[in-house]
Amino acid sequence: MQRRFEVTGPLNLRWTLRLMTLWGATTWLKVDDSGAWYARRTPDGPGTVHIRHKGDHLLVDGFGDGAERVLDAVPALCGLDDAGVDAIEPVHPFIAEQKKRMRGLRQGRTGDVFPRLVVAGLAQKVTKANSGPVAKRIAWQWGEQAPGPREDLRLLPAPRDLARRPYYAFHQLGIERHRADLVKRIADRASALQRAAKMPPREGRAHLEKLRGIGPWTSGVVMSGPLGDPDAVPIGDYHLPNWVAWNLAGEARADDARMMELLAPYAGRRGQVARMVKGSGSGAPRYGPKRAAIDVRKM
Repeated sequence: MQRRFEVTGPLNLRWTLRLMTLWGATTWLKVDDSGAWYARRTPDGPGTVHIRHKGDHLLVDGFGDGAERVLDAVPALCGLDDAGVDAIEPVHPFIAEQKKRMRGLRQGRTGDVFPRLVVAGLAQKVTKANSGPVAKRIAWQWGEQAPGPREDLRLLPAPRDLARRPYYAFHQLGIERHRADLVKRIADRASALQRAAKMPPREGRAHLEKLRGIGPWTSGVVMSGPLGDPDAVPIGDYHLPNWVAWNLAGEARADDARMMELLAPYAGRRGQVARMVKGSGSGAPRYGPKRAAIDVRKM
């Protein structure tokens, strides 16, 4: 199947979708020189799309039984209905600079809660080395190859298959019991959690946080990706308050309250501004030792 979508205004497809790959952990979303590749499960079966940005159009090829449904989701995925950074009125020179640098960055939306929630759950209170790789191991060990020509495009197991795995099976993938139990709860309640996609942002976050183990950081990560809320900020992030405070106020350390104070002028787009800050690569100074990455498979 093939589709062609008109693009109005600037679109940086790489920026828009790479910010949704969650530390490179999303084996079902790849962005490289060939374009963007996205796969998901649908009621008709798995589907994959290959997206290329050519001039003022997106050219999209679909693969698999679920291709038509995934093709229908491409405009939202690429933020074609979103003004992106053009909607941000910079009140700080740094944001004005980033707005120029990231021209074409838009707010995408997949509408698919389960995969993002699994990756975010695995990233709770651990280093990057303890989060991204283990999510990939789940996809490669228990998932399946997505339709289409790319062998490295992998889907997570279906929720029911992941929910039935005993917690100790996760240990061999480097996942301790606390995170394994959370992933199993997410999988077991996947259908109920998906309802957040049809709720207003505030209600959607509250709905997600009803599940034990999901707090404001995890719900913020989910709302800012699959649910497309440009105002969603992950509260409780280990580094983000320091990044925001350093770039907007010259302060090396900050808490969530200070971060939200600095982001207040951008209400409605606070999450997008926070991602612009982090995407700049201008991190706050680091003090003290780094957090250790622990491989539970060796314990």
